[in-house]
This record gives sequence, C-alpha cells and structure tokens, in this order.
Amino acid sequence: MSAANPDRFDYIIVGAGSAGCVLANRLTEDPQVRVLLLEAGPGDRSLFIHMPSAFAYPLANDRFNWYYHSEPEPFMNGRRIYCPRGRVLGGSSSINGMVYIRGHALDYEGWAAQPGLAHWSYADCLPYFRHAETRAKGADDYRGGSGPLHVSTGACRNPLYDAFIEAGRQAGYARTEDMNGHRQEGLGPMDMTVHKGRRWSTAMAHLRPAMKRPNLQVRTRALVARVVFEPGSSPPRAIGVEVVNGAHADLIRAEREVILSGGAINSPQLLQLSGIGNPDELRRLGLKVVAPLRGVGENLQDHLETYVQVACKEPITLYSAMNPLAKLKIGAEWLLRGTGLGATNHFESGGFIRSEAGVKHPDLQYHFLPMAISYDGSSPASFHGYQAHVGPMRPTSRGHVKIRSVSPKEAPRILFNYMGTEQDRKEMRAAIRLTREIFAQPAFDRFRGAAVSPGDEVRSDAQIDAHIREHAESALHPSCTCRMGSADDPMAVTDGSARVHGVSALRVVDASIMPDVVSGNLNAPAIMMAEKLADTIRGRTPLPRSTAPYFVHPHWQTQQR
Repeated sequence: MSAANPDRFDYIIVGAGSAGCVLANRLTEDPQVRVLLLEAGPGDRSLFIHMPSAFAYPLANDRFNWYYHSEPEPFMNGRRIYCPRGRVLGGSSSINGMVYIRGHALDYEGWAAQPGLAHWSYADCLPYFRHAETRAKGADDYRGGSGPLHVSTGACRNPLYDAFIEAGRQAGYARTEDMNGHRQEGLGPMDMTVHKGRRWSTAMAHLRPAMKRPNLQVRTRALVARVVFEPGSSPPRAIGVEVVNGAHADLIRAEREVILSGGAINSPQLLQLSGIGNPDELRRLGLKVVAPLRGVGENLQDHLETYVQVACKEPITLYSAMNPLAKLKIGAEWLLRGTGLGATNHFESGGFIRSEAGVKHPDLQYHFLPMAISYDGSSPASFHGYQAHVGPMRPTSRGHVKIRSVSPKEAPRILFNYMGTEQDRKEMRAAIRLTREIFAQPAFDRFRGAAVSPGDEVRSDAQIDAHIREHAESALHPSCTCRMGSADDPMAVTDGSARVHGVSALRVVDASIMPDVVSGNLNAPAIMMAEKLADTIRGRTPLPRSTAPYFVHPHWQTQQR
C-alpha cells in the first residue's frame, strides 16, 4: 500500500496495551505493511509509571487508568470491586505490579484439549515465551535470551523474603528456583518486568523501537466508537473504525484487518458497540446486529485474592520507607542511579501450591510483601508488618461485561460473581489456613508478631467466608470474555487464530480470548499470545515446538505437598 493516504492502513490495532504494542512491533517488521495503533489514553511519560516501586500511584487514580468498578457483587456483601485497566501507552503493562508469571504448562494443555485449539499446547506456547524474553539470569530450554521483554529476578535482600521461602520448605513445600521454568510448584524468588531499575512495559520493550519505523503510526487519546463493516458484504467484513473526535467520529480504513487489543473489558465492549454480541441485548439498545454471538462479554474470569497480614517484631519492613524523607531519598537514588528500593516492585518472593491432594497442578498463588498494605496503596501501613497475597488460580465463578448504552464513553456493566461457587469458597478457606501454617514455621519466629488480618478469632468456615466477603480484592487478572473456540461452541467468540466468528477481517488479540484463565498473572501470557498470533497474521511458519518437560508432583493424587 502506498503511504500517501494517511487515513488508510493495512492493519488498525485498537489498544496499545500488553498485546497491542507487541502486534504493532511485529507487524511493522514487514516494511510493506502500514499499521495504525490507536490508544484511548495518553503517553506514558510519568515517572510514577517508570519507577517500579511507585506502581500504586497509576493504579489508584484515573489519569492512566479506566478506573472501572464492578456492579455490586452478590457474594461479596454487595461490594463494588475495583477493576483498574490501563488507559495509556503500554496499557496495563504500564500500571501493573510488574510480576512476570507464565502460568502452568497444564493450563495450556487444557486449552489445546478443546476443539480447534490443538496448536495452543504448552509445547507450542513455550517457544513464544522464550522468543519474547531476555532473562537477566540467562537463557535455557525454558527462558529466552534475545527477546525485547527484559525480565529480572528479585534480589531478596530483605530477610523476610527468604524467611517466607524457608518457612514454606519447613511446612513441606519445595523451593523452586524458577517458577517459570521446569517447576512452577513450590516457593522461591519471583521474576519482574524490570530492566536497569525501570518498568519494562510493552511500550518500552516493543513500541519505542517500532515507533522509529515509517510504516507505524501511533495516535493517543483516540477513543474508538465502533468497528465499521462494508455494507452488504457476506459475511460482514470489517473495513475500519470510527474514532471519536469531538462531537463527531472520523472513519479510518483498514485494507486487511482490524485487530482489537483492548483487553477483557474493552474488547467485548467494542464488539457490542459494533453490533456483535447477544442479539437480544443489542436490539434492546437499538443496535443493528452484525453477528449474533452470545458469548461476547460472557465467561468473565478473574483471580480473587486476600491478604494474610502479620505484625513484624523487627523494624526491617518497608514501613520504614513510608515517611516523606525516606521517600525523597528513595526517589533521589532511583533518579540518579536507577537503584535502591525504588527499582523493585517489592514482590520478590512467592510461589504456587496445591490446596489439597487430588489437585494435579497448583491452584493457589502467593505474592509475598515485606509490608502490610493494600495493593494499590489505598490503605497505608501504620506499623511494621508483612503479608502474603494468596488466592485461587482456577475459579469456577463466571461473570460478564455488558454495555449500558451505545456511547463508547460510558463504562460497561462488569459483574464477576466472585465466590459464587462452593468450590471457590473451599479453595479460599484452604488458602488462609495453609498460609497461616507457613507463617507459623520456625523461619518466622524472630519476626512474628500478632496476627493482623484475619485476626486469630477468624477460624471457622463461616468466619473465613465472612472475612473474604468483606476484605478480598481482585488480583487484577480479568480475562476470557471473547474466548477462543470452534464455531460449534455457542459461547466462543473467536477461533484458534483469534478471528471473530461470523465476520471477516476482524480479530481480537489480548487476554479476553483465553478460553480459561491461566494459573498466574496475565501480562506474560498476553504477550506470548500476541507474539504467537503475530506470526499467524503474517502467515509465518510457527516456531518449532518445544520438547522441554514440565513438573507434576509424582504423588499429586494422594499428597497435598
């Protein structure tokens, strides 16, 4: 295509987040292809984005964040659960906690067992995890050494990090040196998307280098109102998007494809605004039905977590860093040298365990933090303490995302139905009890003060359930609202190549197309999926399948640890 017409492109990518930045980079590696990347939010120049320890700031306000909240959750005392989503270059990779976790191999084996998804097995996905990554500790059969995404491992200088890992060992859980390698199960040091003391978002890893190419155009503060389809085409063919511009919308054309990468909330929202979704609900809002796909916005999954907090008897926690003078010193060291407490996300140890015998791969995840504080900083610490974030990995509750009106500016209705099943409640009870057991081990004897939350009085199933209803929060991993699956699956929205069923020239590439949420954080899997699908879109031969084995506990059927 000639570059002469500035409003005609080969590909239009909607959303410059974890997946969208990867696609923008990989598609423009072909100099004959012209790509437009649209982002509703601003650029990512804020120091609060790039300083790893400051991630609570963009999480806690709407400057770089859609700042969504759920509807009153029926199984969580009617609370509206906070659901931040990145609205900035880099998307949620620019405001998240920077934890790098891939999920378990059996998650991807589960995907591949579903019709039409055989090429999403662990052996197919691992090469793309490696392709995406440069690991500071070096490459091996599991880890990459030449990819744009830099990944480092926590130094664990605070003794509380090692105390958590050793307490796990004393409780009977193995130490794992690399939970993204052969063995996820166990406790150990955690990886983060931090490079030379700076957050390494997909904007840094992928978009910055790609923006030097003449065949990529990036537009910020560009809100897409809908996907436009060619009149009379059968099946309906996406030919571009309408971008809100004041009181009107401008049409921008795509010659090859429109690709939605807005994430698990915004991608189904935009599909519905474009006439793709449950036909009854679309007609109720006066929208023309382009493709009747009842699965759009359904199957919403997320990880819920709670904090198990304990007071610390020694003044070694991050509470010492919370006063203004300490923050000033931390910020100065980070600005001058890119080192110190400002250069880490502080989630430097954690791990995965199984909640009971008979569970084949870990269903509980830990992030350990040497401070007692809320994830987004909204409940500041007032004492020396430490905490484990813990929650179930494969929830059985399902929610939905539904537009309220035909306006792209109005937030959709989001309902997760957290703790809506007995299985989810059972796993969360186990999470608290097993965490208490770890914290009771000798490794914490010199540090352990009083239980803070939940208190010692919270013991019975009913008491733990009540505590969870009142205090648990999202781990910020919404997914699965445009799930991949065969055309015979009435709830599938996309096929195994991320193409939207019932239309042509339209794909969704982000965490919304996961058929089921993976056992871990979602940034690394979303990047992997975009890397893999970029090859699909370009018609390239997939990377050779991996033969690397993965760990499953030999006695998982009869032993919990």
